[in-house]
Amino acid sequence: MLEIIIESAEDTGYAVLRPEGELDAYSVAQFREAFSDISDEPRLIVDLAQVQFIDSAGLGALIGGIRKLRENEGRISVFCDRANINRLLHTTGFNRIVPVKESMTEAVASLDEDPS
Repeated sequence: MLEIIIESAEDTGYAVLRPEGELDAYSVAQFREAFSDISDEPRLIVDLAQVQFIDSAGLGALIGGIRKLRENEGRISVFCDRANINRLLHTTGFNRIVPVKESMTEAVASLDEDPS
């Protein structure tokens, strides 16, 4: 089961996409749709702190959403303080395509870093 919370950028200057639960082949369509709904955000944090499991379909949907947001000139960072998910993101090289930070403060700060 997956729940997705989207927080607007009105107060903070960045939006937050917060999936909660398992991001897998069964829930990936829902995640893709939510990501698509906010793909025009100029600054986005994907908060994976409440994700217990990600399979290859979930990782693919995450990469696809990032690609779409970047096509729209958006900046993105991932916050994840879960050891098992962090290990997956680093093992697969995901952290080379988008900043993966272990605190929300670091994730927000990385939105302002020069990507080059």
